[in-house]
Amino acid sequence: MKTPIGKKFGLTILTVAALAFAIGACQSSNQSAPARGGDAASRVYVAPGEYDDYYAFLSGGHSGQVFVYGLPSGRHLTNIPVFTPESASGWGYDEDSKAMLGGFTWGDAHHPALSETNGDYDGRWLFINDMANARIARIDLRYFKTAQILGPLPNVSANHASTFITENTEYVFAASRFSAPVPNHYTPISSYKNDFNGVLAAVAIDADGKMELDYQVLTPPFHWDKSDAGKGPSHGWVFFSCYNSEQAYTKLEVNASQNERDFIAALNWKVGQEAVRAGKFTEISGAKVINPADVPGLLYLLPTPKSPHGVDVDPSGTRIIGNGKLAAVTVVHSFENFLAAIEAKDFIGEFGGIPVIRYEATRVAEVPVGLGPLHTQFDGRGFAYTSLFLDSQVAKWSLDTYEVVDKVDVHYSIGHLTASEGDTKHPTGDWLLALNKISKDRYLPVGPTHPEGAQLVDLNTPTMELILDIPTYMEPHYGQIIKADKVVPNVRTIFPIEENHNPNKILTEQEAGMTRDGKDVHVKMVAVRTHFFPDTLEVKMGDTVYFHVTNVEQDRDIAHGFAVLRSNVDFQVEPGETKTGKFTPPAPGIYPFYCSNFCSALHQEMQGYLAVRP
Repeated sequence: MKTPIGKKFGLTILTVAALAFAIGACQSSNQSAPARGGDAASRVYVAPGEYDDYYAFLSGGHSGQVFVYGLPSGRHLTNIPVFTPESASGWGYDEDSKAMLGGFTWGDAHHPALSETNGDYDGRWLFINDMANARIARIDLRYFKTAQILGPLPNVSANHASTFITENTEYVFAASRFSAPVPNHYTPISSYKNDFNGVLAAVAIDADGKMELDYQVLTPPFHWDKSDAGKGPSHGWVFFSCYNSEQAYTKLEVNASQNERDFIAALNWKVGQEAVRAGKFTEISGAKVINPADVPGLLYLLPTPKSPHGVDVDPSGTRIIGNGKLAAVTVVHSFENFLAAIEAKDFIGEFGGIPVIRYEATRVAEVPVGLGPLHTQFDGRGFAYTSLFLDSQVAKWSLDTYEVVDKVDVHYSIGHLTASEGDTKHPTGDWLLALNKISKDRYLPVGPTHPEGAQLVDLNTPTMELILDIPTYMEPHYGQIIKADKVVPNVRTIFPIEENHNPNKILTEQEAGMTRDGKDVHVKMVAVRTHFFPDTLEVKMGDTVYFHVTNVEQDRDIAHGFAVLRSNVDFQVEPGETKTGKFTPPAPGIYPFYCSNFCSALHQEMQGYLAVRP
């Protein structure tokens, strides 16, 4: 099955790519996708000059970046620096990106989420969390660049359950992985049950993508893990998984694994909106914090076995799926039954003022998928796919019969998985990418730290087929896959100069020059093939120099760099952009500057000198 933009790729590793096989007695359903023609290599081969059908956006863990791949080829297209400075693009080295980073030099990027319209990816923005520092970033997919970083979010202690988007991108949600005192202050750790709390945070997104913290919800001291927003009939709700309902604070591998069931929390974010507008909140550390005990109908707890990790809403919006990583089952809750249980007040009590719904009232199935179920994706044809960490497998099961129909081995210890448009109302069911924690023996050795492993599984075959290994840099926690034709038409290859409203923008060499404000020296500079203007400058020792560089090119792929020797000034200026670098010379002398991004045959000649006199 070919598409107009091609599915071809030429890597020698494909000659040894393994065909996946069914495990045990599992049989393919007669509802499986039709077989895709050709051998494994031909299905992923993208010929020179042709494009992939999909983008895959993978989180970069503590690299603080987003990795972008083309699928099905597995070609690495680019990295998007977000939470960590990166000298190749100059991110974190110019003054604007420094300000956006807010003084942090690292981040732990976990869960990318594409913007949605009516429950489908729309290709406008990509959101991603920094778990370590409770931040959320928005990437503008017109330019594949970070446009905003919000945070640290007050009261949120590591936003692991983040970022998860409502079906019209009204909100992105975040929740504390580590409960802590709210507001954070010293208290004996032994007072954990009484003095610590979790926090669920609702971040509003306006029509231009700008994020702003709207409100927070105080919870018992659980460890919030993942979340997913409702869709269709469940629109207006968002679901969070948690572990540590035991409220332990030490030796969690034992003490947080005692209860047979923990919880999925169901938050009615529209009720939260109404509560805040009605003033039913307490301001804590600048945030509007709601106590759920004061707002009936806001928050409910669904018991879910055991230590649930992922929580996923199916494409119809009628089922909430919890993956109990210590339970060997994937639990399916009915949204319809959930509403009926609320109406009937079918509760078994409350936890911290939050009603706990009777397990049997909402559960419709416990699917025996295998050992270590973590996350579930969907193909739009009535099947779900669950990652099995301990079994190192993906299990395919029916959303109609709740029977496992197929399994495929992956290598090894799969965490997240992502299917093509698998978080939307309309998954395409073409590909599934397994994101594996361990890859030993899969690639050429590169020392003690092995490459992480992503593996491509073909879903358009009678049984799942593993057809491609894709080494990745550490650590792709999660990813989302979007059809390329939703992104490509909107991608801008230049920054239109007329849309550049930077106050330091100049368009001609006649506007260039140097001005002084006390010890601050401002240089407005033009960058164009193949020179800077001005290219000779002189200042006094003790001055601070601000280089305001405008790339006046309007031709694609002609970015210029600006770097000063023996300094931390190094940034890239795209066509039509203006960027600012700050330099305080440490001693008198001559400081050459040059274009650090190849731009033309006379790239070497694109340089200048800063003279610093005593």
